[in-house]
Amino acid sequence: MEAKPNSEFKVILGSSSIARKKILADMGYQFTTMAADIDEKGIRKEKPEELVMALAEAKAEAIIPKLPIEEYKADAEPTLLITCDQVVVYEGNIREKPSSKDEARHYIEGYSGGYAATVSSVVVTNLKSGIRRGDWDKVEIHFQEIPEQVIDSLIQEGNVLNVAGALIIENPLILPYVKEVVGATDSVMGLPKALTERLIKEVL
Repeated sequence: MEAKPNSEFKVILGSSSIARKKILADMGYQFTTMAADIDEKGIRKEKPEELVMALAEAKAEAIIPKLPIEEYKADAEPTLLITCDQVVVYEGNIREKPSSKDEARHYIEGYSGGYAATVSSVVVTNLKSGIRRGDWDKVEIHFQEIPEQVIDSLIQEGNVLNVAGALIIENPLILPYVKEVVGATDSVMGLPKALTERLIKEVL
């Protein structure tokens, strides 16, 4: 994919996720980053789709007061703020980041020979016009049996503790045991490209 100079607008990624930064860079955008400091556990919704949308909106609302909005309104080109969230859904239950190594292990053991889904949200706010659009994307991941020593290595390495549902599919340790991904891999990694592109067009 060709890098497109986003000279007609600026981008702020409201996330500190390494995977999201990589995907946005792969899409050809230049951007700055800013993390939202919100109490994610303080926001509860029954449906995963509603939860991830509420969290992505809350992140936008937390970041906007820290920004020089008047300057953005005066700028010739708009500045777009992109905020995201993701949960894993397993057997109908919403899973966020594991609270311990034991919980991470329990999560991964459940995926072994089974499947889970990721629900990812993207909210794009045009800081010049105030227009905001958001939507969500869902992907199913099917796994082969994951050997105990692979789970041990994943826990030891620690990256699974920082992601929703302790679910990482791009990790070289787990990759051989991913049987099928129904949907886009970039969505599983936290930033669905096609959805992000559509929302950017909608707010401009």
